[in-house]
Amino acid sequence: MRGVWSTDRVKTAEQQLFQTIPEATLMRRAAFGVAVCVAEFKPRRVLLLVGAGNNGGDALWAGAFLRRRGIAVDAILLAPERAHAEGLAAYRRAGGRIVTEPRSADVVIDGIVGISGKGALRPAAAKLVAQITAPIVAVDLPSGVDPDTGAEDGPCVTADTTVTFGGRKPVHALSPRCGRVRVLDIGLADALGEPDFGIIDRADVAEAWPIPGPTDDKYTQGVTGIAAGSATYPGAAVLSVSGAVLATSGMVRYAGTAAEIVGQRWPEVVATGSVADAGRVQAWVVGPGIGTATAGRELLSHILGAGVPVCVDADGITLLAEHPTLWDRRDPDTPIVLTPHDREFARLAPLGKDRVASAKALARRVNAVVLLKGYNTIVAASDGRVLVNQSPSAWLATAGSGDVLSGVVGALLAAGLDPWLAAGCAAYAHSHAGTLAASGAPAPASAIAHALSDTIRDLDW
Repeated sequence: MRGVWSTDRVKTAEQQLFQTIPEATLMRRAAFGVAVCVAEFKPRRVLLLVGAGNNGGDALWAGAFLRRRGIAVDAILLAPERAHAEGLAAYRRAGGRIVTEPRSADVVIDGIVGISGKGALRPAAAKLVAQITAPIVAVDLPSGVDPDTGAEDGPCVTADTTVTFGGRKPVHALSPRCGRVRVLDIGLADALGEPDFGIIDRADVAEAWPIPGPTDDKYTQGVTGIAAGSATYPGAAVLSVSGAVLATSGMVRYAGTAAEIVGQRWPEVVATGSVADAGRVQAWVVGPGIGTATAGRELLSHILGAGVPVCVDADGITLLAEHPTLWDRRDPDTPIVLTPHDREFARLAPLGKDRVASAKALARRVNAVVLLKGYNTIVAASDGRVLVNQSPSAWLATAGSGDVLSGVVGALLAAGLDPWLAAGCAAYAHSHAGTLAASGAPAPASAIAHALSDTIRDLDW
C-alpha cells in the first residue's frame, strides 16, 4: 500500500529536516531528481515554466543541471521580480536562456505553483499552458490543482509525469492530472510518520483475496445472497450475480423476481423468488434495480435485519436517504458497505470538493464503510481509515458497471474479509477488469464482469 500524507504534514517534516540539512541542499537534491526524470525523455530542448518561490527554484535548478548535460533550456519567468534568486543565478551560470514566449520544446517543466498554492492558474499562466503541446513534467504537482483534495477550480496543468519528494500528497492519489507519479526520497521519509491514508495496489489485493484451501467447500468459502433486480430491471440482478459468481468460488443465492432469468444465465446459482426462501448466507447485496416503492423498502428492511454483512447499492441507497428509519433495522455491529456514486452520495450527505473528507464524515455518521465511486474511488471506514483505488481508465463509466461491483463486494464480505478491505479490493479488481474488458474500446458491464477472472488470475499470488 502506498502512503499518502497531507501537505501540512509534509511541510512539518520539511521544517524538521531543515534543522539538520540546509534548505538549499534539499532543493538541489529535488531539482537533480527532476532533471534525471526529464532526461529520460531524451530531449534536445526543454522549456521551464517558472513561478515564484521554491517551486520555481526547483525548476530553475533542474534547468541548470540539464544544461550541464548539454541540453538546450529556455525559461519563462511568470513572476520575474519574485523568481528564486539562487536558482536563477545557477541557471544563468549554466547558460540557460530567459525567454518571454514559448518556443518549441521536447519536454516542459511545470514549476509554476507548489504545494502551498491554491486555486486555478492565473490568466497569464493559463494562456501559456494552453499553448503547450510537448509532454509536461510537473514539479511536486500539476499547477492549478488543489494539493490536498485534487479538486480543480479552473484552468490547470495536465502532466505526463509528476515528480514529488519524500511522499505522496493527496493530489497524487486523487487527481488524474498528475499522470505517472515519481516519488523521490530527499531525506523526508523518516520524518513523515504514519500516512493519512493509502493507495491500494495489486500486492495488497493479492494478499487479501480469498483462495480456497484443501479443506474448503462451497459453504466455507462464503455464501453470497443477492437481492437485486425487478420485472423492470432484470439486468441489474444478472449483473450483480455475475460479479459475485466470478469474484469467488463459493456459492451464490439469488432472491427476487428475476429468478428465472438469473437461473438461465447462471445455472450454478440457487435462484428463488423471495428472500424468505433463499436459505442461509454469509452476506447480502441489496439495491440494484429493486425500485424505491413499498416492495423495495420492505426488502431492504428485511435484509438489514438479517444480522449478516450487507452491501447496499443503487435503489437501496436512495431508500435509506428517503426513509432514515430503515437504519434502525440493522444491528449497530452488523457491517454495512455503501457504494454510492456522486448523486447517490448527495442524497445521504453533502459532497464537497474534498471527497476524502466527505466520505469519512458520512462513514462516521452512519457507522458504515462508504465506497464513493469515481475515477479514483475512495473507501472510508467509520474509524477514519481511508483507501483510494486509482483507476487505470474511465471505461467503468457505463450502465450496470456498479451492479457488477456490488456483487464483488458482497462475495468478499461473505468470504470474511474486513469490510473496508473488501470494498478496497473489490474496487481494485473491478476497475482493472474494466480496463481489460475495454482494451481501448467501449465495453458493456457484462464484459467487465467476465474480465474479473483474468484480473484475479493476474494478481501477484
